[in-house]
Amino acid sequence: MVKVKYIKKRQWRLNLIVVYFLLSSAGIQAQFNAETDQNNGIKKVRDFVIYKDSAFYAAFPSVVRLNESEILLAFRRAPNRKIFNEHGNRHVDANSYLMMMKSGDGENWNEEPELLHAYSFGGSQDPCLLRLKNGKLICTSYAWAFLRSSAYDKLKKPNLLLDNGVSFLGGYYLTSDDNGSSWDGPFYPPNIAPEIRFNSMNQPLPAYNRGAMIEGKDGRLFWAVAAAIDSTQPGLISAHLLISEDQGVNWKYSCPIATDQEIAFNETSLYESPDGALIAFLRTGNFDGQACIARSLDGGKSFEPWKKMGFEGYPLHALPLDDQRVLITYGYRSEPYGIRARILNSECTDYKSSREFVIRKDGGSGDLGYPWSVAIDENRILVVYYFNVDQGLRHIAGSILEIE
Repeated sequence: MVKVKYIKKRQWRLNLIVVYFLLSSAGIQAQFNAETDQNNGIKKVRDFVIYKDSAFYAAFPSVVRLNESEILLAFRRAPNRKIFNEHGNRHVDANSYLMMMKSGDGENWNEEPELLHAYSFGGSQDPCLLRLKNGKLICTSYAWAFLRSSAYDKLKKPNLLLDNGVSFLGGYYLTSDDNGSSWDGPFYPPNIAPEIRFNSMNQPLPAYNRGAMIEGKDGRLFWAVAAAIDSTQPGLISAHLLISEDQGVNWKYSCPIATDQEIAFNETSLYESPDGALIAFLRTGNFDGQACIARSLDGGKSFEPWKKMGFEGYPLHALPLDDQRVLITYGYRSEPYGIRARILNSECTDYKSSREFVIRKDGGSGDLGYPWSVAIDENRILVVYYFNVDQGLRHIAGSILEIE
């Protein structure tokens, strides 16, 4: 009788060991699968600082490949107002200029940036680069004028006048035919009919945007621009499409990309799929930071209704990969603050099921992001963005990713 009890007890222990082993194996496999899912074919090689100077506040970069041996980076730089004993920095500044740097490998950069452009009438923002197939460079930007109080009441209404007397000038762009050694312009895009505001000079506001313009397969340029469409709600911004058939010399209004009576859409980047779909990645306002997408299937004549992508992030940038998948990168302005990415299929239809990859989560506050990506070689990508650690000085940083 004792022997039988002993055998049963031993069998019970063996069963426990087997169950424990199975559960442990399942846990290890689940952890492995989770790590594999997290990677999603992306591996981060390293993070590094591209440009940081205690005298300057640097932000809002873009980057393009000039040729096989050179990469061009542009960003906005303004004085660090704390050197003047001011309380802090803002995203508008009278001495905000467009700067540029070059690199041969995406990791080693010249130590000091060069001046790309100092706008004559105000402080500039967000230089957005595009290199055309023929080598021509286009850099879009927009600017703010700093006005004396005597001018406030003389501004045509509606306009965008900040509480410190800073008035919105609208957009402009520059061009270069020698890889950025010299720049022509500024040139001014047209005012679009949906835009109801006037600029600081009492002229209809020129079109503007922060985001990637693209050159389509047919040679046309597609540019998503923003517009305020309701004088009673000046923050209600919508996104619209401009098209150029002569490499940016002239622009024509095409159609709305995304509008809503409560949600704002701005800072939009574009991508053209292998099947010819024109896809807009939209930053939103009044929508808890949710990323949105809109799609045109008729060459930019119209867009289907915008859709929520199912994750937080703004603004977004889309980079086509060699295998026709698309890397999207975006800032993440909730804790933990940082930079994130996803890989989508070539038509960008799997955004809801795509897995998020965390590039960085060590940001000091939400004042960071605006990533822009470029291929270094067949499987390595450079992602540039502006960043801060422990709420310190804003600077231009980069991450190298490997794509499987």
